[in-house]
Amino acid sequence: MADAADLLLPDAVRVGASAATKRALFTQFGQVARDALGVDAELVAERLAAREKLGSTGFGGGVAIPHAKLPGLGQVSGMLIRLAQPIEFKAVDDLPVDLAFALLSPPDAGAAHLKALAGVSRRLRDARLVANLRGAGSRDALWALWAEARA
Repeated sequence: MADAADLLLPDAVRVGASAATKRALFTQFGQVARDALGVDAELVAERLAAREKLGSTGFGGGVAIPHAKLPGLGQVSGMLIRLAQPIEFKAVDDLPVDLAFALLSPPDAGAAHLKALAGVSRRLRDARLVANLRGAGSRDALWALWAEARA
């Protein structure tokens, strides 16, 4: 499996996005996936929302890792959105989320999906990296911080 840094393309990063709800955030991830990965935006939003119904992907500290399997996707891919304002996410610590990394995988990516999810989770538990991601002034800076970080 590729390193967690390889999961995220520069075109799949957004800074200062506005979303009032989880559903609105998932819609934004759908648009990012359409633009960066060439997949159906509505299907991405639907799959992320369906997974979220199983339990919150907000794992604490204002961070969430929504994830889903998606037909037609060639490889495990990530998207990163930093919201302008935190949103309620029913996270394990009840804190609102302002930093979300969505992970999309092909339907048959079993172990690769789990490894990618674990790698992203490890990175996003690094308080210094999360603080730096929150302070990044641009999409390019956010991507560079992610790409340079080592879990």
